[in-house]
Amino acid sequence: MIAFLGMGLLGSNFVRALINKGNSVQVWNRTTSKATALEAYGAKAFAGVTAAVKGASRIHITLKDDHTVDEVLAAAAPGLQPGAVIIDHTTTSADGAVQRTKDWKARGFTYLHAPVFMGPQNALESTGYMLVSGDQEVVATYLPVLKEMTGQVVNFGDVEGKAAGMKLIGNSFLVGLTAGLADTLSLAKALNIPLSDVTGLFGEWNPGNGLAARVKRMTSGTYDNPSWELNMARKDTQLFIDAANKAGVPLAVLPAIAKEMDQWIAKGHGQEDWTVIGKNSI
Repeated sequence: MIAFLGMGLLGSNFVRALINKGNSVQVWNRTTSKATALEAYGAKAFAGVTAAVKGASRIHITLKDDHTVDEVLAAAAPGLQPGAVIIDHTTTSADGAVQRTKDWKARGFTYLHAPVFMGPQNALESTGYMLVSGDQEVVATYLPVLKEMTGQVVNFGDVEGKAAGMKLIGNSFLVGLTAGLADTLSLAKALNIPLSDVTGLFGEWNPGNGLAARVKRMTSGTYDNPSWELNMARKDTQLFIDAANKAGVPLAVLPAIAKEMDQWIAKGHGQEDWTVIGKNSI
């Protein structure tokens, strides 16, 4: 018997996939209607979280944050059977994941943090990526059931909380990428360039192909053989900003980047590769 707590878009599709594989699943959600909606697929819904976990040897969680996870698990605790394993897919702080692993172990339970890079469709199709780290005996024990839920499980070794940290790193990239794309589309708007032309450009030229090389260049610690000088990158960045200002189109990210570039130029790095602006991150 499996219990699943948190019937958002991700959790509800995880449950459907588990049922499709022949598992019996008990579900709970703070908004009860979201749990009862899963009964149409064969789940058993509960209004109370304590009742939802009774008889379950494995409890999966997809909630909002550290506070919500702690709150829900505290409420569920009286219903947990001895030796139950708690597998948490919530994006949380690394410190929170470490503390919960320690606390639940002291109470006789296994807590494994397994955050994901998955959307709702991935959860339904058992594709995407699931991250784990910590006690490798625990990871090895539950790796088979995790592999059934996702396309790939990435094991980051025996450091507790590292999976949580890697999830935050990945999400930070997605946030930065999306904000940067928003400014890119704003610039296209300012220049009266149709979105179809922008998507056509990225269909032909995929800057993502250079991501690994860009990371390597930024973290090399040497920037004296530039492929694009910081001075020139700053000049182009001003062209972006000027075009947007002229059209009255606001930019969220590029002005902050220009400010960072100016600081590095003022320190004498203008003729170095523009990736020098990431030097302090090494």
